Amino acid sequence: MSSSWVIEHFNDLSTTVGKAPHSLELAEHFDKEDSLAKYRNEFAIPIRRNVSGDSPHNASDLDKPSVYLCGNSLGLMPKRSRELVMQELDVWAARGVEGHWDHPHNRPWAPCDENVKDGLAHLVGAKPSEVTAMNTLTANLHAMMAAFYRPTAERYKIVIEAKAFPSDHYAVTSQIHLHGYDPATALVAITPREGEATLRTEDIIDTIRKDDSIALVLLSGIQYYTGQFFDIEKITKAGHEQGCIVGWDLAHAVGNVPLKLHDWQVDFACWCTYKYVNSGPGNIGGLFVHEGHFQDNDRPRLAGWWGNDKKSRFEMAPVFRPSEGAAGYQMSNPSVINIASLLGSLELFQEATIPKLREKSVNLTGYLEYLLITKLEKHIQAGRFKILTPSNPKERGCQLSLDFPEQMITIFDALHARGVVCDERKPTVIRIAPTPLYNTYTDVYYCVSYLDEILNEIFA
Repeated sequence: MSSSWVIEHFNDLSTTVGKAPHSLELAEHFDKEDSLAKYRNEFAIPIRRNVSGDSPHNASDLDKPSVYLCGNSLGLMPKRSRELVMQELDVWAARGVEGHWDHPHNRPWAPCDENVKDGLAHLVGAKPSEVTAMNTLTANLHAMMAAFYRPTAERYKIVIEAKAFPSDHYAVTSQIHLHGYDPATALVAITPREGEATLRTEDIIDTIRKDDSIALVLLSGIQYYTGQFFDIEKITKAGHEQGCIVGWDLAHAVGNVPLKLHDWQVDFACWCTYKYVNSGPGNIGGLFVHEGHFQDNDRPRLAGWWGNDKKSRFEMAPVFRPSEGAAGYQMSNPSVINIASLLGSLELFQEATIPKLREKSVNLTGYLEYLLITKLEKHIQAGRFKILTPSNPKERGCQLSLDFPEQMITIFDALHARGVVCDERKPTVIRIAPTPLYNTYTDVYYCVSYLDEILNEIFA
C-alpha cells in the first residue's frame, strides 16, 4: 500500500470538517473527536523547561507540556502507577514482612505477580497461564533460549534480522558459543534486498524454508530501527512447517500493536514493559510460553525457586517441580514496586481496550505521515529525508523512522530545543512515535511544523 491512501484520507477529512489540511484547527478538531483523549490526563507530561532547558526557541512556552513522541524508548508515567507504588511503600513502612500475606489493599506481596497476569494476557493475546512478569528482556531471551534452543548436528542455526537490536545479537551469539558452535556458520542474519530498507515477508519465509539446519527463528515483532511490523502469524507458521522453534522479541510491539500469540501458535516471546507499556525505566520484563509446551517438563530450563510449584514453594524442597505454564520459568521473586508500577499502566490498557487504541494509533500515525509527505513535500523531493517505515498500517505500529542523510544530529537537537522529545539512532535516523494513550493530533501537528521550520532554516 502506497502513501496515496493517507493523502486521500486526510484531504477528504479536511474537506468534510471544513478545516484547512495543514492547519492547527484540523488537529484540534481531531482531538475534540477523540474518544480516548481522556487518558492523556492519566499521565504526567514533562514540561518543556525540564526536557529542553531555557531554549530561545520556546522561551514563551517553557511551562507548556512538551511534545513527547518517545514512547518507543520510554513511556510516560501513569499517575496511578505513582499512587500504587506509594501504597506499597506505605505498606512496607507500616507492616514490614507481614505485607507478604497481610495487605490492606488486597495485594499481598508473595503472589504479587499474579496481579498482572490478566493485564499482560490482554496485551499479547494469550491465556493468563501463558504469561508472567519476570526478569528483564535480555535475561528472558537467555532463559528461553536455554529451554528452546537445543541444537543438534543437523539443526543448530538461529535466524535473526541483520539489524536486530544489538542486545539480541549479543544474546544469540553467546548462546551459540555456549553450545559449542561458531556464529560464523550458526547465525543466519537476514538483510533487506538491495536498495530496500525493510524486509519482505516472502524473503524471511524463503530463508527459513531453504535451510533444514535452522533450529530457532528469533525475530523482532517490530523492528526497532525501521519500525516495520513483521507478519508474526505467517512467519511462525512457516517456521513450524520447517520444524523450527519460533520465538519473538516484542519490545517494540507490546502495547503498540494487537497481538494474538496464543492463536498464532508462537512458541515463546519476551518483552520489556518500559516502552509502550509505560511501567517505568528499566522495569520488569514479560514472558509468554504457549500452552502447547506446558506438559514438556523434561525440557531443560534455568530453574529458580519462584518457578517452583506454587503449592509447595515454601516447603523449601531441594527438587524442582515447575509451576504450570509460563510461571514455571520464573526464577526469583519479582520486585513488588515494579509490579505495582506495571499494574498502574495495565489497568489503563484494559480500560481503553486494544482495538480502540489500535484504531486511534492507525489514524494518529497516518496523520503524522500525511503531514510529513504533504507539508514537507519539498524537503522529501529534495532528498533531505525519507520515511523508512512501511506506509501500510498493517506493517507498522505507531513509530515512523525518518532517515536524514545529512545533519541528522543538528535536526534532532533543533527539535529537542523546541520541546519535541523523540530519539535518534545513528547514523541517520530520527524515530517519532505518537502513542495513542497520551499523544494528541496537536502533538503531531507541532512536531511536523517545527521540523518544517528547522529544515527551512538549515537548507535555506
